Amino acid sequence: MFEIPLAQQVKGLRSGLYDIGFSNMADVGAGIIAQPVWRDPLVIAVPARHPLLTHKRIPLEELIRYPLVMCHPEFYEGRHKQIGRLLCIADAEPIVADYVSSFELMLTLVAAGYGLCIANESHMSVPHPEVVSRPLAGRPLNLTTYLLRPDGEPSDPLRRFIDRALPQEVVDPCEPA
Repeated sequence: MFEIPLAQQVKGLRSGLYDIGFSNMADVGAGIIAQPVWRDPLVIAVPARHPLLTHKRIPLEELIRYPLVMCHPEFYEGRHKQIGRLLCIADAEPIVADYVSSFELMLTLVAAGYGLCIANESHMSVPHPEVVSRPLAGRPLNLTTYLLRPDGEPSDPLRRFIDRALPQEVVDPCEPA
């Protein structure tokens, strides 16, 4: 298992270096099949003594009034694009305090008060003493993770892995119904 930027992952899949990959982006070009494997609700990570904690669910209009610590756009390209689509709904440009390449650094900066971050609910399942998570107001928003693999017939062991990894039915929130 390796954690690498999406462009490097796709290149490795096309060249046969990797059998499969996971990404938050489905549009990876020709020759690669992207299948949704899970969806994770998005929450807002907030410092423990922040004024937004008066809200049980944080309105997007309130969120963008504060600096955000964002995932690095190259290293987490798919995640960055999905969150960017969410922020486009707001009527103002978000204030970006910093871009980071690890979730641990993101939480450290949030705890230190540098900004808020949009996080996967599953990331927040391990509590941080100085960070609180709150859902966004409105309909729940999810981050979709895709299994990527070269187009073609997978080997038997890879087919078994794919069959176990893929849920029986996943509805992709980005695809029309």
